[in-house]
Amino acid sequence: MTKFSILTSLAVIVLLLVIPAVVLAQAQPPIPPVFAGTVSFDGAPATDGTSVSALIDGEEVASTEAGDGQYGFSIPQSPGGAFAGKVIVFKVGGSEAVEQGTWEADGGAELNLTATTPPPPATAAPPPAGPAGDAGPAGPKGSTGTSGKDGAAGATGSAGAQGKDGASGASGAAGADGAQGPAGSAGAKGDTGAAGPSGPAGAAGASGGGGGALGVIALIIAIVAAIGAGGAFVMGRRS
Repeated sequence: MTKFSILTSLAVIVLLLVIPAVVLAQAQPPIPPVFAGTVSFDGAPATDGTSVSALIDGEEVASTEAGDGQYGFSIPQSPGGAFAGKVIVFKVGGSEAVEQGTWEADGGAELNLTATTPPPPATAAPPPAGPAGDAGPAGPKGSTGTSGKDGAAGATGSAGAQGKDGASGASGAAGADGAQGPAGSAGAKGDTGAAGPSGPAGAAGASGGGGGALGVIALIIAIVAAIGAGGAFVMGRRS
């Protein structure tokens, strides 16, 4: 075998050994950086379960949860990605941490993260009110609404003061005559009246036997006249 042939064979062997090594080296992904440390939120250790995440170019590339106020994770490079030299933004519970990192293969560091609740967004002051416009014309009168239900009866009020007596009314018309009353009891017996004056003397009787009868008759008439005169006298006194 000539010297040239030996050198050519050695070159081919070297290439066969080098090419696979280069291909394997290119196929191996870079070793991801690891970050770990304490994590606090609003000045106190983050509560267990608080999310801790890492973002590159605004996209989340790793995440974990805080435990005992600490965190830790590696940040692998995504297939086809190019993270070398890029800034890593950390978030704690959705709030951005003050600290930041840089992605380097086989890198990382102990990094204590601190975050606070972001202040509320400032609200712009409302613009000043413009001048009031002219009053518009009055609208048409609306229809009358339905009557509402009667309200509950109120409590009985206290009695008012007694009013003054009214003026006397006019006299009424005279009533009809009443029925006739019963007859009165009999009056007491009146005193006996004085004897009336003596009547005139009777005419002289005829002579003979008949003169006695006429005298008797005349006497009776005189007595009756006396009684009548006495009765008239008594009646006159009573009336």
